[in-house]
Amino acid sequence: MAAVRSDPRRLGFVGAGRMAEAIAQGLIRAGKVEAQHVLASAPTDRNLCHFQALGCQTTHSNQEVLQRCSVVIFATKPQVLPAVLAEVAPVVTAEHILVSVAAGVSLSTLEELLPPKTRVLRVSPNLPCVVQEGAMVMARGVHTGNNEAKLLQNLLEACGQCEEVPEAYVDIHTALSGSGVAFVCTFSEALAEGAIKMGMPSSLAHRIAAQTLLGTAKMLQQEGQHPAQLRTDVLTPAGTTIYGLHALEQGGLRAATMSAVEAATYRAKELSKK
Repeated sequence: MAAVRSDPRRLGFVGAGRMAEAIAQGLIRAGKVEAQHVLASAPTDRNLCHFQALGCQTTHSNQEVLQRCSVVIFATKPQVLPAVLAEVAPVVTAEHILVSVAAGVSLSTLEELLPPKTRVLRVSPNLPCVVQEGAMVMARGVHTGNNEAKLLQNLLEACGQCEEVPEAYVDIHTALSGSGVAFVCTFSEALAEGAIKMGMPSSLAHRIAAQTLLGTAKMLQQEGQHPAQLRTDVLTPAGTTIYGLHALEQGGLRAATMSAVEAATYRAKELSKK
C-alpha cells in the first residue's frame, strides 16, 4: 500500500446523509474535532450543504477524503458501499482506520473489498447522536488493535454511549436502537394522542409525553434499576396505573414490541447476506 499524506487530526466522511451529519455534529459540539478538520464527500451538494453549514470542508471526490484523512467513516447506503470501497481501495494505506456505519455490511465483506491488513471497524449508531445521546455499538476487524478501537470509542463517546461488542450483536443493535428510535417515537405519539383524546391540547400533550420518556430513561440509567422495578414503584392497588397497564396488556403492547425488534433483526440479517 502506498504512503498516505493524511492529517491525523482530520476526520473524513464518505457519504453525507443524516447519520453522517449526526455523528459529525455530535463530535464538533463535544469539541472532539474542529469543524475545519472534517472533510465530507458526496456525489452532489444536496447533503453536503449541511456539512458546509457546520463549517466543515466538502468535496465530490471520495478518494480525496482518503488522501487527506487517516480516520474515515463510510456512511453510504449499504447497497452503494461495495462500489465505493472498490473506488477508494487504490488509495487506502496502512495508516488508515476505516469505519463503516452501513447496516448489514459485515466486517469480512469490508476486509475482502479493501487491501490486505486494512484496519476496519463496524459501528451501529442511532439518530440521537445528533444531540450527543446516541446509543452505539462497535465491532473490530481482525487487523484492528486495541489502540484503534479505543481511539474510535473515545471519539464516538462524544455522541453518546458506545460499547464494543461481538459482531453478532450488531444486527440486534440495529433493531433495538437504530430502528428502536422509530418504535419509541410511535409509543410517544400514541401516549400523547391518548391525552389529546381526553381533552389535552396537542402541543402540551406531546411535550409532556417526550419529557416523560426522557425522565424515565434517566431514572433507569442513573439508578440502575430493572424497568420492572421502576414500573412497580409507580403502581398502587386499584390505582390509575394498573388500570392503564391492563389496557396495554390487552392491546398486546409487550408482544408487539418484542416482535418489532425480532422482525427488524431478521431484516438486518437478511441485508447482511445480500
